[in-house]
Amino acid sequence: MGVFISGTYLGHKKMSLVHEDSQVVLTTAAPKDNNGDGSSFSPTDLLTGSLGACMMTIIGIVADRDGVDLAGSYFRAEKIMSQSPRRVGEIIIELHLPQHLTPEHRRKYEQAAQTCPVHHSLHPEITVSLSYHYDR
Repeated sequence: MGVFISGTYLGHKKMSLVHEDSQVVLTTAAPKDNNGDGSSFSPTDLLTGSLGACMMTIIGIVADRDGVDLAGSYFRAEKIMSQSPRRVGEIIIELHLPQHLTPEHRRKYEQAAQTCPVHHSLHPEITVSLSYHYDR
């Protein structure tokens, strides 16, 4: 069974999205570089954020199995657009994890991040540059 998301155009290049299971609402806006006001996430911003969130979530699933608390870990992502055709060309992801992780856990979690379904769903021409920082 799938997950349903519905969307309503609000005008002014903005959308209201509803996650139908939870009824959580998210608003998108066209970015400034594409005739929008940049007042919220753009659809391609969501793609970028989805990749980082997916990677951290997969790492969290594996860490939970290991009994390792990763609360406070975070990612930072940069989206770089290509112009012809206009699409996401590169996503740069920095994953920030705890310093105290053992070398075994670090390897395990770095491998887990690579199994993220969003990453596997991206077009192969999108470059994903990934770095790990053990500084938390």
